[in-house]
Amino acid sequence: MQDTVKLSDVAFTASVKAEQERHGSRRAYEKMDFRSGARSLEPFLAEVDTAYLATATKDGQPYAQHRGGRPGFIKVIDDETIGFADFEGNRQYVTTGNLAENESAFLFLMDYAHRRRVKIWGRARMTEDPEVVSRLIDPSYPASAERALLFTVTAFDINCPQHIPQKLDAQLVRQAIAARDARIEALEAELAALRGAPAPAGGAGAA
Repeated sequence: MQDTVKLSDVAFTASVKAEQERHGSRRAYEKMDFRSGARSLEPFLAEVDTAYLATATKDGQPYAQHRGGRPGFIKVIDDETIGFADFEGNRQYVTTGNLAENESAFLFLMDYAHRRRVKIWGRARMTEDPEVVSRLIDPSYPASAERALLFTVTAFDINCPQHIPQKLDAQLVRQAIAARDARIEALEAELAALRGAPAPAGGAGAA
């Protein structure tokens, strides 16, 4: 199990530190540590359905791609590793090619409903091992996986919710509305019974 990794060891280069010094934030970040250990991410990952994966060429040309699935599509493999099935896409293989020559990678995870974001630094690689792919794929998800991505977590940081818009999953909203309507209908029936009159036809929303 790796030790806690200091912020400066991962994201803050000399140039970044110089800018922090210039703008007066260096002292605050000097004492700040990133957390490490993949298992501590498990509760958050169980709810995440959206991720952005950043890689770079060996020359440093950056590239970012969206990755998504059902909540929990990113799974914890062991104390230092998380992973997910790599579904078939446009067959450009930019991420796959980048990782073949530069294993440095970054995951940006969003939970819009609760206004949370997690940044994860580490190293990544693709594998076509059928046993690994089988472990990470959701058989009920309507897509086929060519391979899996394994991500070794170096460090992660949970940011503040500032400027994150709250967005709710449409299915969750429909469920909440259905539950509300059912409750209203039950209350109308109860009220009608107390008054000795029939409940309004159609339940919630009836004119």
